[in-house]
Amino acid sequence: MPRSKVTRKSTLVDMTAMTDMVFLLLTFFMLATRFKPVEPVAVITPSSINTQVLPDSDVILFTMDKKGRIFFDMDGQPKRKQLIGDLDKQFQLGLTEAEKHNFIVGTSIGTELKHLKAYLAMRPEQRKEHAIESGIPTDSASNEVKIWLQYATASQQGNARTLKYCVRADNDAPYLQVKKLLASFKERNIQHINLVTNLKANPLTKSSY
Repeated sequence: MPRSKVTRKSTLVDMTAMTDMVFLLLTFFMLATRFKPVEPVAVITPSSINTQVLPDSDVILFTMDKKGRIFFDMDGQPKRKQLIGDLDKQFQLGLTEAEKHNFIVGTSIGTELKHLKAYLAMRPEQRKEHAIESGIPTDSASNEVKIWLQYATASQQGNARTLKYCVRADNDAPYLQVKKLLASFKERNIQHINLVTNLKANPLTKSSY
């Protein structure tokens, strides 16, 4: 009995559609990705064995460098937009739309409110070389840390329950300045503060011989 011939089908797969999709996705991510701005100061934090990771959202962060200068940062462009709008209106800063935009898409702020307009008009690299970047004051007569805390908290748009207050201080930061910063949180009735540190190995997990 003659055998029936099995028709051989081609195993060639047309990858044109897949290639088009890959290039479309690549183009999208290239255009949509926004790199994190460069931090204004380099900070070497103390080490601890705490394994809790700093979240990417709903964070109000104060950074202190070894000179004791304090910088404010907060995530979320819509929240930053509301924050800078409220500050501009309350303290009559006279900010332009370009200066507000620089705050919304920028990084940490480290100057007095009275200098904020000139500060936002500068490029980040210009601020580093200028005396205007003197940090946010914590003096009893002009404690602007409390102002940033008040308006940043008010701009959270219903995220108050998940909001985390964080302090990242340099290992060589002046103790008295750190104490003043922490006291500002207490005066705003903020009791739970997260201290940002570097991770080191837990000595209890090390093997001994």
